[in-house]
Amino acid sequence: MRPPESAARLASAVGPPGTTNHIYANPEKWRIGREFLARYTGTEPEAFHRQIVLTNFHHYLERFEAIAGDARRTQGSAMTASHSDRLGVSIIDFSIGSPVAALIIEVLATADPKATLFLGICGGLHRSLEVGDFVLPTAAIRDEGSSKHFMPPQVPALPTFKIQKFVSQIVVERGLDYRTGVVHTTDYRFWEFDERFKAQLYEERALAIDMESATLFSVGFASKVPIGALLLVSDLPLREGGVKTRESARAVFRRYTDLHIEVGIEVMSQIDARGEHIRHYRW
Repeated sequence: MRPPESAARLASAVGPPGTTNHIYANPEKWRIGREFLARYTGTEPEAFHRQIVLTNFHHYLERFEAIAGDARRTQGSAMTASHSDRLGVSIIDFSIGSPVAALIIEVLATADPKATLFLGICGGLHRSLEVGDFVLPTAAIRDEGSSKHFMPPQVPALPTFKIQKFVSQIVVERGLDYRTGVVHTTDYRFWEFDERFKAQLYEERALAIDMESATLFSVGFASKVPIGALLLVSDLPLREGGVKTRESARAVFRRYTDLHIEVGIEVMSQIDARGEHIRHYRW
């Protein structure tokens, strides 16, 4: 893969010196980022397909391999990846949380993906949501600590529109439904018993809550990695008895996650041929 332009040349063309923190504008960061990606996933950047699924759960990776039939799994020091030539898709199980989400989406820039899709789970906040519903985020609230290192606080966290548009198309073609709205992303786990935090969620009118979407959207934007998300409602934490338990989590995986990954695979395997071209602006 061709290395990026020199940091000095790019920074002088597109903005202030601070832009050299971005991986595409700093050759040394790019070089080390390539090493990070290979070390953490067990896969060299050139070996990734240009359509990539991100997930938090090993079951999704296993289901991907069962559907693909030709998948090659690699194990890195912190993450697991799998690649299907038949589907033209790679998948990464990157674990959970904002810091690791920021890391994987930034170093994925060195693999030059055309499209990346996060298949995550979320807590449904709006009273109309039920467990098993799909949420297609239109934006995410940046209530986490990672994205501030990449974008100023006033910049909204937005997914790549053309990816979200194609996800919507595939979901509708399958005769399924989904909800759109703002997702609250937090690094505050076990918030369900904090009444002040819950009051804040009511005031925000957020549709759902998760731990990665805002980070992925913000860092993906900063790193020029096209990123969308399709979330699965796994629990209803604002309702009485709605906080996720071990047994309820198992029930969600038994009933809903196979459809979730199947939709994601269909999106990523077809977006190159059927989706709209995604254009990156030069800053």
